[in-house]
Amino acid sequence: MKLLVIVFALIAVCNSAPFDSIPGDNSHYVEGVSRYVWIPDGEGVPHLVDLHEPVDQDVLNGRNGANNQYWLFTSLGAHVVGNAGRTAGGRPRRVTGLDPAGPNWGGNSNALNRNAGGYVECIHTDGGLLGIFDPIGDTDFYPNGGRNAQPGCWISTCSHSRAYDLFASTVRTNHLVGRRCNNLNEARNVQCAGATLNMGNGVISKSGSGLYGLRTGDRWPY
Repeated sequence: MKLLVIVFALIAVCNSAPFDSIPGDNSHYVEGVSRYVWIPDGEGVPHLVDLHEPVDQDVLNGRNGANNQYWLFTSLGAHVVGNAGRTAGGRPRRVTGLDPAGPNWGGNSNALNRNAGGYVECIHTDGGLLGIFDPIGDTDFYPNGGRNAQPGCWISTCSHSRAYDLFASTVRTNHLVGRRCNNLNEARNVQCAGATLNMGNGVISKSGSGLYGLRTGDRWPY
């Protein structure tokens, strides 16, 4: 539980930092995509890292150690962990990307990928707009087709933020279950009939692979 408290605190800190606080004239999203990321150290404290400079090798050290950490990030912050393990020499045991940002991230070598942690899971809710639609994790979940508009949403920003609402609900009840899809088209149309896997939750030892589709409700707990 202590681990999850650290992780959830990082959601607010790592994703609320304005780009106009970044050194130099770098107030635009594109500059943030190409150069700056926030990386938490072993104590859960985020550090602003310039990808054009070497990363401090101690940034992941701490009493927990990277292998005992579970990192959770939303939107642009989800791509932070695409760099952290590679540049700092330690990978968290589990990583969850909540609707990882889409614009300028397709094919970006700094994007979140399977090498970011021991197990990497993504939850896509606004794919093709604010979020990325392509599968980039070990396991990729596509609730309600993974795109706008999610149930109860009318605009893209609502669908984009739905990923962390769904995740928060699964931590409490672990009730959202996906079916494995044969391909991305099945996931898009929620026509998946394969094996089941619970989406989200707070289990640090979780494992899995493939694409999963599911339907949710339009309000808490979904």
